[in-house]
Amino acid sequence: MNARIKWLRNQLSSLKLDGIIVSNPVNIRYLTGLNVEDSIFIIAPKENTLITDGRYIEYVNRSLTISDEIVACNIKNLSKYDFECMFVMGENIGIEEKFITYETYKTYLQTYQVDLSETEGIIENQRIVKDEEEIECIKKACEITDKAFKYISQNIRKGMTEKQIAFEIEKFMLENGADGRAFDTIVASGRNSAMPHATPTDRKIVHGDIIQLDMGCKYNGYASDMSRVVFVGEIDEEYKKAYDFVLAQQRTMANTLKDGANIKQAVKDRETEYKLKGYEVMHSFGHGVGLLVHEAPALRSQVDCILKENSVITIEPGVYVPNSFGIRIEDTYHVTKNGCVALTNSTKNYLEIRN
Repeated sequence: MNARIKWLRNQLSSLKLDGIIVSNPVNIRYLTGLNVEDSIFIIAPKENTLITDGRYIEYVNRSLTISDEIVACNIKNLSKYDFECMFVMGENIGIEEKFITYETYKTYLQTYQVDLSETEGIIENQRIVKDEEEIECIKKACEITDKAFKYISQNIRKGMTEKQIAFEIEKFMLENGADGRAFDTIVASGRNSAMPHATPTDRKIVHGDIIQLDMGCKYNGYASDMSRVVFVGEIDEEYKKAYDFVLAQQRTMANTLKDGANIKQAVKDRETEYKLKGYEVMHSFGHGVGLLVHEAPALRSQVDCILKENSVITIEPGVYVPNSFGIRIEDTYHVTKNGCVALTNSTKNYLEIRN
């Protein structure tokens, strides 16, 4: 049996659940390897059933093998009796409460005639720790991202727009093996960089600009995430001061976080440094990375969580001066017993664009 499904069955047994209805498409992909939307994956007492529709059924049938021990069904071919039979011998069934509506909840009650119990992110928590294959996919995504940054840093020109730069980054990643972008690429120049999640605009790059780049791609479904800053012409001293501070915070946190480290304490220490320098903390100091570019654990002082070996996280401190400029440095890291190993390795020296 698929190792992940076997693990989940063991977890359900310990929770005294006879099965689970998986609704989150990311969790379905994690358990089955299948990239399907608007589907449900049912782990029932007798078998594992993926219920999808005509858009995906041929893809699913081609992908599954006998060893997967998964039955694929087109929803239009299932009768009410078929649904009722799925949980024969089952009484208490888990649901992903964050991924269904109340209407769907009522439909499940009427359809399966069982008690439904919330599972409180059981699969998401398992996804925090990556296996060897997952880490290799993330490494590959990071390699493509590093290459994309090297390419764009050599090809930015004054007069280009933020949109043009974002397009070139995404085009390069696709042409160099990526499935696609992991998120909307951020290119924010001048005072636009003061917005952490700025959207690329038609603003043209001019001398004296600071350019915030945030990019990532997916490889075999797994994401990378990296942020860098480039300067157009001479670097303003205020920019240098903020840049050096942000880089120091990232390095300190990377040296602190490892298997067994407490996220809450590590972030609180950084927040103290921000207060001493008079900077405001605008967002989390990082997040987990996997099938989603933002997943557990979040690096916030409100999150009392112990890091585990083979987690993959980002560390992304930033400083933002309203209506003036922003600087964020971000890398994807593999958490080991002895520390964090950077998977994105683009230069973090001052990078000046002279063209």
